[in-house]
Amino acid sequence: MRRQFSVRLLLLAGMLAMAGAHLRVHGQSTTRHLVEINTTAGRMVVELYNETPVHRDNFLKLVREHYYDSTLFHRVIEGFMIQGGDPDSRQAGDRTKPLGNGGPDYTLPAEFRPELFHRKGALAAARAGDAINPEKRSSGSQFYIVQGRSWLPSDLLRMEERINAGKPDSLDLHYTAAQKDVYWKEGGSPHLDGNYTVFGQLVEGMDVLDRIAEQPTDGNDRPLADIRMWMRVIQ
Repeated sequence: MRRQFSVRLLLLAGMLAMAGAHLRVHGQSTTRHLVEINTTAGRMVVELYNETPVHRDNFLKLVREHYYDSTLFHRVIEGFMIQGGDPDSRQAGDRTKPLGNGGPDYTLPAEFRPELFHRKGALAAARAGDAINPEKRSSGSQFYIVQGRSWLPSDLLRMEERINAGKPDSLDLHYTAAQKDVYWKEGGSPHLDGNYTVFGQLVEGMDVLDRIAEQPTDGNDRPLADIRMWMRVIQ
C-alpha cells in the first residue's frame, strides 16, 4: 500500500508539472515581460501587462524587430506625457514637418481594463481621434508614458462624471480607494482613462521620465534637442 501511495504521489506531481508547463506555454504565466528603453536622456524599464495581450505581443514584436531604435520622443508635454513610436521621426531633420502620423499599416483593438489606469509611469497606446476612430483602436506603434500631476479625490469624482456621461451603466468607470490614493500621491492623467489602452508600467527610470518631460519644446511640442531611444526585451 505504501508503494502504491508513493507511485500515486509521483503521478500527481508529474501531472501538476505538466499542467504548469501548459500554462506557461499558452501565455498564462503570471510572469511579465520587461522592456528596456535606453534614451539619450537616460535608461527606463517598462513592465508589460498580460491583461492586454494584443498590445503586449505587438510591442514585443516591434521591439525585437528594432522598430523603435533611433526614433524620437517627438511629442513632450510637461505635466502630461512623453510620446514616441513614429518611425518617420528617425530621419526627422526638417522641424517644419509635424511628426505623429507614422506607423505600420494596421491598428489594434482597444483593450480597456478598469484596473489598468493612467497613473504616473503608465505605458499606453496613442491613437487617432474619435471622429475618425469611434472604436478607439490603437496605433500600431505609437505610445506614450504618463507623467501627469496630482489629483484630489474631489477632482476624480468630477472626472468620473465626465467620463461616464452618455455611457451605458455597464461601462461606467468608478475609481477605487486605492486608485484615488495613487492619483493623489503619485499623480497621473485620469482624463485619459477609458479612452486609451494602458498596457504597461514604468518600473525603473521615473527620474528619466521627468527629465524628458521638462525639456524645452517648439510649437509642435517637439523637444528642441532630439531625444532618441533604443529598446530591447530583457525578460
